[in-house]
Amino acid sequence: MKTSIKYGVAWNDSFKLGNEQVDEQHRTLFEVVSNLVYACTEGSDAEKLQETLDFLVNYTVKHFQDEEALQIQCGYPDYERHKQLHEDFKVTVGELVERYAKSASPADLSNDVNRVVARWLVNHIQREDKKIGAYIRNSAASQ
Repeated sequence: MKTSIKYGVAWNDSFKLGNEQVDEQHRTLFEVVSNLVYACTEGSDAEKLQETLDFLVNYTVKHFQDEEALQIQCGYPDYERHKQLHEDFKVTVGELVERYAKSASPADLSNDVNRVVARWLVNHIQREDKKIGAYIRNSAASQ
C-alpha cells in the first residue's frame, strides 16, 4: 500500500525488511526527513529546523548502531562493507549540517535533505538493507 506525501519521502511496505525494530526505525527516519523538509518549506524558525536536524542526525546514528548489531548477531557476511556505507553517509550528513550552519538557508537545507538524505535512504534500504532481511530469512529457513 502506497502513501502519498507532499514533502520528503513516503514510507510504504516495499521498504520492509521483515525485522520489526529496523522497519520501525526506517519508518521513523522517513517521517523525520519529511517533517524536516516540511518545516523548511513552511517557514519554521531556525531553532525548530536545528532541533529537527539534530534529531535526524542522532536518530540515524542510533539506527545504524542497532542495524549493525543485528548484522553481527546474525553473522551477516557483508557487515564490514555495510558498516562502511553507514560511516560514509555519516560524513555526508556532517557536511550537510556544516553547510546549513554556515548558510542557515531553509531552502538549501530542504534541497540537501531531499537530494541527499531522502535519496540515500530510499536507495540504501532498497539496495543494501533488503540484503540483510533476505540473509536473515534464508538463514532461518536453512536451520
